Amino acid sequence: MRILFVGDIVGRSGRIAAVERVPQLVRDWKLDLVVANGENSAGGFGITEAIYRELIEAGVDAVTLGNHAWDQKETLVFIERAPRLIRPLNYPVGTPGRGAAMIEAKNGGRALVINAMGRIYMDPLDDPFAALDRELTACALGKGADAIVVDFHGEATSEKQAMGFFCDGRASLVVGTHTHVPTADQRVLPGGTAFVSDVGMTGDFDSVIGMTKDEPLQRFLRRVPTARFEPATGPATLCAVALETDPTTGLAARVAAVRLGGALEQAVPAMWTGDKTGK
Repeated sequence: MRILFVGDIVGRSGRIAAVERVPQLVRDWKLDLVVANGENSAGGFGITEAIYRELIEAGVDAVTLGNHAWDQKETLVFIERAPRLIRPLNYPVGTPGRGAAMIEAKNGGRALVINAMGRIYMDPLDDPFAALDRELTACALGKGADAIVVDFHGEATSEKQAMGFFCDGRASLVVGTHTHVPTADQRVLPGGTAFVSDVGMTGDFDSVIGMTKDEPLQRFLRRVPTARFEPATGPATLCAVALETDPTTGLAARVAAVRLGGALEQAVPAMWTGDKTGK
């Protein structure tokens, strides 16, 4: 199975990049599953139903969230009728929505997509390791699902790496999200799970993690907020990770970084294109 995970979509610039590029990538790379983190897609804070549907119509198969899941109050209601919108699994019992969803891939395969949130420097939610263990035990890779993708939304690199090893051999892919800066440690772990500490963001990198620079700078320099954060509106870089799974086990065969457009050095998966430089 060919899988693309698109990093945190930030504001209008990020949405444009995702909506314009995903359909072509699905065609050119023959993608079977596209997952995107959309928790910053509505003006940098949360997601709306219209944006969710726009991403689905563009070819995204599942949208994950994080600590900004409820910034748009309408999400508390529409998430119940949005079967491909997935909030962190380790919210308390009774929280609206779902923390995992079985998605029918474009090739007809079964892909379990799970979202969980870390607790270091984050909201004190339930234990994400215990929550993931229950989910992966209930639906084993290769038996209950042909592929399993975990979006672990967290601040601390150590917690993300620990989760990667915790899931090693039981998931196809574990990606870190939230910090918006792509790391260069994408690899296949010893047990066969692909991992990256942070996939990065889909947004304007002429910014402070996707926000226009003036207000963050003022807060660092003066320690006084003067305005609300606003997403940067320049050309976005689409940051993603590309994965190819072993059809017999569902584990990772090959993994590669993707960076398209905007300010960062370009990267495309040579395993699918033969081009190491991008375009």
